[in-house]
Amino acid sequence: MPDTTDLALRGQHLIAGEWTGGGESFASSPAHGPARAFAVGTPALVATACAAAEAAFWSYGSTTRAERAAFLNAIADEIEARAWAITRIGTEETGLPEARLQGERGRTTGQLRLFASHILEGDYLDRRHDPALPDRAPLPRPDLRMIQRPIGPVAVFGASNFPLAFSTAGGDTAAALAAGCPVVVKGHSAHPGTGEIVAEAVHAAIMSCNIHPGVFSLIQGGRRDVGEALVTDPRIRAVGFTGSLAGGRALFDLCARRPDPIPFFGELGSVNPMFLLPEALKARGAEIAKGWAGSLTMGAGQFCTNPGIAVVLDGPDADAFTRAATEALKPVGAQVMLTDGIASAYRQGRDRIAGSTGVQEVLTSMCDRRNATPYLYATTGLEWLANHALGEEVFGPLGLIVRAADADEMEEIAQSLQGQLTCTLHLDAGDTALGRRLMPVLERKAGRVLANGFPTGVEVADAMVHGGPYPASTNFGATSVGTLSIRRFLRPVCYQNMPDALLPEDLRG
Repeated sequence: MPDTTDLALRGQHLIAGEWTGGGESFASSPAHGPARAFAVGTPALVATACAAAEAAFWSYGSTTRAERAAFLNAIADEIEARAWAITRIGTEETGLPEARLQGERGRTTGQLRLFASHILEGDYLDRRHDPALPDRAPLPRPDLRMIQRPIGPVAVFGASNFPLAFSTAGGDTAAALAAGCPVVVKGHSAHPGTGEIVAEAVHAAIMSCNIHPGVFSLIQGGRRDVGEALVTDPRIRAVGFTGSLAGGRALFDLCARRPDPIPFFGELGSVNPMFLLPEALKARGAEIAKGWAGSLTMGAGQFCTNPGIAVVLDGPDADAFTRAATEALKPVGAQVMLTDGIASAYRQGRDRIAGSTGVQEVLTSMCDRRNATPYLYATTGLEWLANHALGEEVFGPLGLIVRAADADEMEEIAQSLQGQLTCTLHLDAGDTALGRRLMPVLERKAGRVLANGFPTGVEVADAMVHGGPYPASTNFGATSVGTLSIRRFLRPVCYQNMPDALLPEDLRG
């Protein structure tokens, strides 16, 4: 396998089939290996890419499902053909281990192929037909046909924590392309080399499938004005975003203030609380603690579904759980975080929790530079309810145990939650009554409710929901993972008394 120094990276943007550089550049900040220069995006490049996407939509939006499925499969093939290069540059840039990059590449190609199969089946079109009733009194009914149609060009923001599955050709891009929408990607500066190689794969698929080159563009780097230009360009019809609450909310507000407001599908933050009910806590608290420690520290805690909060009933079983969690976390060493900025934000979050009134330090450690080590804190239910800042996400391997006085306070804690991606119940048969009491609250708070598991595995499947009420996401009726995510980039169109020859192909006959 070639060494990473053999990688021939352009350091350029891909704009409608053309590799474009020049102007200002920025240096990547890899976890290890050489820094590389990449061109900086500009509002002018955004305008060019959006104009090309709009031009591509007139042909790509009318392609057959079979043509789009072949295109998605071709992208997956081209990504796999570049497997070694993606893994090598990905590990350099992010510090993630090779096994993680290989698994994430498989998830990326898998969801492209899943969408290819999904659109071939055609159920997502939600086709409906009300035949004409010319003799109906007092008024006849016209012939009405409805189908889901693509909305137009989509902007996608690459995520820092998933250089493949939530970035250049990740879930948002796959869903938009499957729907028939061209995509303009703003690459994340944490992994620009990875983004370039994946963009190269998409470009190769465009060429082999004879697709309009404006169907995909990648703009590297860039300051805030690039993101603002992208979400406010009048040709963009929707935005997919995974990132911070502050950054996502700013872009969301820009989308809402446009002369023609557009949907902003942002995944912004979640603490993913677990509720350990008393029978389960008593019978297998140590086992749950060990599993929690593994989930909490997986990938240095840099998962949007990282379960940062454990809610337990106060008492001896809570003491035993705390001891077991501490022992499980102690051996976990320092892990490299994705960027210096994420590492700094993790330490700031740690300091915020540690400095809060009524918070007890259970396990402390030392982390600096780009490294993260686990921390564990505990507080009471009353302190949690009095301090909303305790419910704000700390992106990294930090856990907080909340000790509720009784079942009523546990339910009050659940009621106090902001919107979450996930909520988890750990329960045994004797906990069913309390579980039933909590379920109406948790299903209102989260997009996914788990029993006796840990939320850090997000299956890419038909039934998956990866979203939730704000601030978990900006549109609680949508998901960014699974086949249902295609609905974000479609809209229903009704055709009244339309001749077959003028109908979309999928409505004819």
